[in-house]
Amino acid sequence: MRRRLLEKGGDTLTEIEILEMLLYAGQPRGDTKPLAKDLVRRFGSLAGVLRAPPESLRDQDGVGDAVVAALRLVEAAGLHLAHSDVHNRPVLTSWGAVMHYCINRLAHEPIEYLIMLCLDNRNRLIAEETLSKGTVNQTPVYVREVVNAALKHHTRAVILVHNHPSGETEPSRADIDMTNEVKRALEIMTIGLHDHLIVAGTECVSFKSL
Repeated sequence: MRRRLLEKGGDTLTEIEILEMLLYAGQPRGDTKPLAKDLVRRFGSLAGVLRAPPESLRDQDGVGDAVVAALRLVEAAGLHLAHSDVHNRPVLTSWGAVMHYCINRLAHEPIEYLIMLCLDNRNRLIAEETLSKGTVNQTPVYVREVVNAALKHHTRAVILVHNHPSGETEPSRADIDMTNEVKRALEIMTIGLHDHLIVAGTECVSFKSL
């Protein structure tokens, strides 16, 4: 598999084979294929394994800290790559990359997070703020904290992003009311709200498109 990877590229490897090689980095003895198959069967896919909580991974026979660390490292590298596609670039002309980054950032989280992407006067991403995190189905939102975080970064416009761990793609009434309240508060400070995105599994839904 290593020779095939080096000579023909990663596209020639299946999800199981990629996971086998990652597991070998964490336990370089023995056949890792059975464990790779068990993990994909349990978590549904390679992406599911990489995004699985560490405690869930450790429940699997054959998975220790070295394997968890190897998987977390790959997830972190993927997030850095996705972030590099949007940082300091005009987000409105690279919208697909923004949504891809948001999915990588929040899809695996078991509780709700609300983050804010801060943009400059050219709509380039200059900062990211985690505004709050909550339970499996709600997160507290304080409008004053949204405004303060935007002012701290000299933000000209923002994009709100939050996840639905349930996988529900429709915004709730509370989501809509909160968005309108934040929009009004930001307008007073002459800061625009470009959009509010919901990450639900591998989908990213735009309030504006709805």
